[in-house]
Amino acid sequence: MKSTLVELLAEVRNAYEASDIETGFAALDAALPGGGWPAGALTEILCEPHASGALRLLMPALARVHGDGRCQAWIAPPFVPYAPALAAVGIDLAATILIYKPQAADALWSAEQLLRSGLCNAVLLWPKTADFRALRRLQLAAEQGDCRGVVFRGVACAAQPSPAALRLRLCALGDEIEVQILKARGWLNRQNVRLKL
Repeated sequence: MKSTLVELLAEVRNAYEASDIETGFAALDAALPGGGWPAGALTEILCEPHASGALRLLMPALARVHGDGRCQAWIAPPFVPYAPALAAVGIDLAATILIYKPQAADALWSAEQLLRSGLCNAVLLWPKTADFRALRRLQLAAEQGDCRGVVFRGVACAAQPSPAALRLRLCALGDEIEVQILKARGWLNRQNVRLKL
């Protein structure tokens, strides 16, 4: 029985390793199951509103997955993305969808449809509100569409349960950022990582 359980856990880990993409930060990759951002799953990033570190944390991976023939979608960002900065890190602006200032229900619906469609390699969402049921729908849609879903929520949401495969809380520490791994599916060795962005 013991070897069967060990084999099963190894299979789960290998499944994540096969589809994850490196974050661009070696220390964070080492702390995450599969060595990077999970594919076909929802990642929840809890941070202060308008925290620039959250987006900078994703930029290397977003640039890396561009060019696979699929697009990326940004839904309800709290700011207008600065196109020259995105292009400078390698994001193809022609393959980027921006849905700016939708109603709360429309933002969740749009994210679910885009995650499920298979047309996107990443969908980033800044919802005004999102309960467990809405997040569960996004998680299932990400699995179905083999898409990376990223939801940015406030740090106060850490007390709420979440179906996200990966859940991180970001804390700014001067010119560094501390990434607290609150939840990582298939991974028991959760730890905090400090990064210089």
